[in-house]
Amino acid sequence: MENKIAILGGGNLGVAIAKGLVQGRTSSEGDILITRRNTQKLEELKNAGFNVMSDNIEAVKQARIIILCVQPKQLGDLLEQIKSKLIPESHLLVSTITGVTTAEIISLVDPRIPVVRAMPNTAIAIGQSMTCICATNASPDQIQEVEVLFSPLGKTLRIEERLMKAATVLAASGIAFFMRYLRAATQGGIQLGFDAEEAQLIAVQTALGAASLISEGDSHPELEIDKVTTPEGCTIAGLNEMEHQGLSSALIKGIITSFEKINNIRK
Repeated sequence: MENKIAILGGGNLGVAIAKGLVQGRTSSEGDILITRRNTQKLEELKNAGFNVMSDNIEAVKQARIIILCVQPKQLGDLLEQIKSKLIPESHLLVSTITGVTTAEIISLVDPRIPVVRAMPNTAIAIGQSMTCICATNASPDQIQEVEVLFSPLGKTLRIEERLMKAATVLAASGIAFFMRYLRAATQGGIQLGFDAEEAQLIAVQTALGAASLISEGDSHPELEIDKVTTPEGCTIAGLNEMEHQGLSSALIKGIITSFEKINNIRK
């Protein structure tokens, strides 16, 4: 069996993972197989040297690591299609499926198959993902192999499986939440007199700087806030108005609402 990676499901996340693996130099285009029913939508990847196909069974036969990237409702049919080709001693399943546990996956295939859940976000395409990992049936070496696979693509964190849905909301849905902030900040900048391109540049770089102060400086958000708020200043006035309008409360409620929704997702 070849030491290749098969990504079953060439949607947004599958494509992002494929690009990220190459950019992070954990794999080359020729060692990645990516499937989609309509392969025309993967023409860009095909031209870049990726192995593009519509045959999931053939992809599984050629690869050792199988990354599942389909919608939850499609998973049952996909596993039924490929399960006879899965070899417990050879294959490693890596699932990115929202809301589907390792136990549910194992119940649909050979019970000896090692399964690792890895929940990245779409920033994996530029090497800035937050990927949370848990596993069943997998050896420490196999779990480490998945961590090594995703580590060059951002940060990884091994967690208990009971926290995986919460991690999906914070990391995967969180991309959209931060994008909405950036859009709002850009609109505010336009109202203050900047053109759209300038306002977006300022908002994005400022957000990047704020995140870097925390991640690289081992600091806390409130400590950094204190550094830029002065008595009777414009920053504290703006912060207080945002809180009066429910900024923190709205963010927390949005995260909780997303968590409630993910708990009700059905395949």
